[in-house]
Amino acid sequence: MVSESTAVDGDAAAGGEVHHVSLRRALGPLSLTMIGVSSVIGVGIFVVSGVTAAQNTGPAITLSYLFASIGVLIVALCYCELAAMMPVSGSSYSYISESLGRFPAWLIGWAMVLEYLVTAATIAVGWSGYLSGMMGKYGVIIPEKFSQVPISVSEDLHVAFTGGYGNFPAALFTLLLTALLAIGVKESARVNTIIALIKISVIVAVVAVGVFYVNPVNWHPFLPANDGQWGHFGWSGVARGTALAVWVYTGFETISTCAQEARDPKRDLTIGMLATMAICTVLYLAVSLVMTGLVPSKDLDVADPILVALGAIGPQWGWLVALVSLGALIGISATLLVTLYGQIRVFYIMAVDQQLPVSFARVHPRYRTPIVATWFTGIVCAFIAFMVPLDILTELVSMGTMLAFGSVCGSVILFRHRQPERERPFRVKWSPVVPGLGMLFCAGLMASLPAHTWIQLVLWMILGSLLYRRRRAPV
Repeated sequence: MVSESTAVDGDAAAGGEVHHVSLRRALGPLSLTMIGVSSVIGVGIFVVSGVTAAQNTGPAITLSYLFASIGVLIVALCYCELAAMMPVSGSSYSYISESLGRFPAWLIGWAMVLEYLVTAATIAVGWSGYLSGMMGKYGVIIPEKFSQVPISVSEDLHVAFTGGYGNFPAALFTLLLTALLAIGVKESARVNTIIALIKISVIVAVVAVGVFYVNPVNWHPFLPANDGQWGHFGWSGVARGTALAVWVYTGFETISTCAQEARDPKRDLTIGMLATMAICTVLYLAVSLVMTGLVPSKDLDVADPILVALGAIGPQWGWLVALVSLGALIGISATLLVTLYGQIRVFYIMAVDQQLPVSFARVHPRYRTPIVATWFTGIVCAFIAFMVPLDILTELVSMGTMLAFGSVCGSVILFRHRQPERERPFRVKWSPVVPGLGMLFCAGLMASLPAHTWIQLVLWMILGSLLYRRRRAPV
């Protein structure tokens, strides 16, 4: 593994020499917690919660969020142990590199490209759609040709032209956030903290007002009977809802990619991860209860379910609806920012570890950010959001995420066996039982995905194997 201080500045990369330029340690527990909250509180709470309640769970969406939070908490505990033990920026990639070796680590890093880069593009598209909808309510129409990708791909891989020129809002906003990340992590963290606090305040306002207008009739039946299809209500619906809810919690991992910019990584990373899980679990449970209590669950199958729910409390609260609409847009912005950040740091540490071209580890001498990795990530993400239909990739993203999570849980067990005397500022209790449960949790969710997703994962990993670099990457 690499040392945490190793990086490459611009002149060194150009001249073929390596100078040691460290990333700036500017993140404390509050900044790290807000990064985690921004990763978790976004499209999930503003969109996915309502759609899942309408299509899969009914009011029992609350149970799905509860079960998902328990499963992800087990995974988060494993991340806490490894992040405190190995405070480097690569997250799953770095942990697997030391526990299983370079090639398995490369494959996990390759899977994390799905987890972060494609997810960031999906969030950018969601931001664009929310912006178009919000502006449309005020009479400002963004022409569909300028917010729609030019092609669509069906499940049977049939390609059709949509008539769109590309998703300009998604691409341009992604590049704007990339510029912010290039300026510096301290500046980005300040913006993110402000946005995260705004987002939390908006959600608290929704709950504080909405709870007085809840109609308990909307909670009956709390667990609707299954309609004959697996995953459509009943306990199978709760299971499907849990699988969908897991992805909204997984943003906590972004905190582990901040290790080399944390002031005290052995302490602060653990605080950030656990605080993120606690805050976000409370917010998700509260919002799901209030939202399904305000209107029947079937009415929430829309792009803005929280706004639909708030519409039931009366016109006197119109100002709150407008505030929440703006807060949702701001909240999704923060989620995109920190998702891009996570991918950039993974690329950076892979380059320092000589798994990518060394230019990806180039640190700007003034801003002390990995400048090449930053702009590469932003440009590729913007291109995907601008051109590529993303609906066929969502299940593959989920598969890659669970593969990384399960591997981290397994690494805790391996390190306990191979290096029992190693310092562990944070320890998972009852190992190997707890990490083993985390592996089973991830494996179960992967098994629930359809066969074609497994085929896509195998093909993606084969491509990654062909790109694997055994030797030092050239400049």
